[in-house]
Formats: sequence, C-alpha cells, structure tokens
Amino acid sequence: MIKRFYRSFNNAFKGIKEAFSEQVFRVLFVIAVVVGVSLLVFPFDPLERAVLFLVIALVLSLELINSQIERVLDILKPDYSEEVRKMKDISAGAVMVASIGSVIIGIIIILPYLMELIEKF
Repeated sequence: MIKRFYRSFNNAFKGIKEAFSEQVFRVLFVIAVVVGVSLLVFPFDPLERAVLFLVIALVLSLELINSQIERVLDILKPDYSEEVRKMKDISAGAVMVASIGSVIIGIIIILPYLMELIEKF
C-alpha cells in the first residue's frame, strides 16, 4: 500500500514536471511564486493566506487540466478540427476566468498591504 501511494505521488510529480514544458504553466508558476513571497513579506491574516493559497492552487490545477485536455485532443484528432479548436478554447477559457478572478482577489488582498508598505517610504 505504501509503495502504491509513493508511486502515485511520484507519477503526480512527473506530471507537474512535464507541465513545466508548457510556457503558460511556467508563467503562472512564476506568478504563484511572487504571490508566495508576498505571503512571507506581508502580515496577512489566516483567512487571507488561505484564500491566496486556494486561488494559486485553483489556477495551476486548471492549467494542468487544460494542458491534459489539449494533449488528449491532439492525440485523438491530430488534424485540424473546428470542434477540437472549440473544446481547447473552452478549456483555456476556464483557466482565463480563474486567472482573472485570482488577479482581482490578489489585488483586493495584497494592495492594501502594498500601499501601506509604500507609504512608509
């Protein structure tokens, strides 16, 4: 059982490593790191920290799913298909909606702390 558990985690980490081959995932990961650094710099309350962690996880997870959907569709239908394009666009749209929502949440939470820091200088 422990061996199977370890193998599952190992496979998941391989998948995340594979996702780094995608430029969009790398950009989103860098943004997540910047937000992560802000968690160390600013005195967020526990709820604010939880919300920021949640939106980071949401966006990165959706991008992983989006990448998976695109790869499966490319295998199933290697030639151009208008229906496949629509499915890929919808999948990418889900990432965009989550990303926009995350930016808005990030601004609402981080901006007051950032402004306070700027005012001190």
